[in-house]
Amino acid sequence: MVCDKCEKKLGRVITPDPWKTGARNTVESGGRKVGENKALTAKKGRYNPYTSKFYECKICRTKVHQVGSHYCQACAYKKGICAMCGKKILDTANYRQSST
Repeated sequence: MVCDKCEKKLGRVITPDPWKTGARNTVESGGRKVGENKALTAKKGRYNPYTSKFYECKICRTKVHQVGSHYCQACAYKKGICAMCGKKILDTANYRQSST
């Protein structure tokens, strides 16, 4: 779960999505340009194992699989918070969730 503000920070994939509606990396949505070389233009979103820092989850202390996130997906879903910034997104008071 990621909030609208942090969704802009997520990386993009080089290949376009076959599911066009809702995709962020197609020409129609404005996420890609025609004839764009992603190897040259996507320096910011590219994965670099030497400079990327994988944090530990602030709740359960496991390694987070997404660069820039401070909470793992399981804890973010259980608490209803953004995995990157921790902002409350969803009210989980009436949800019946397991403790694992």
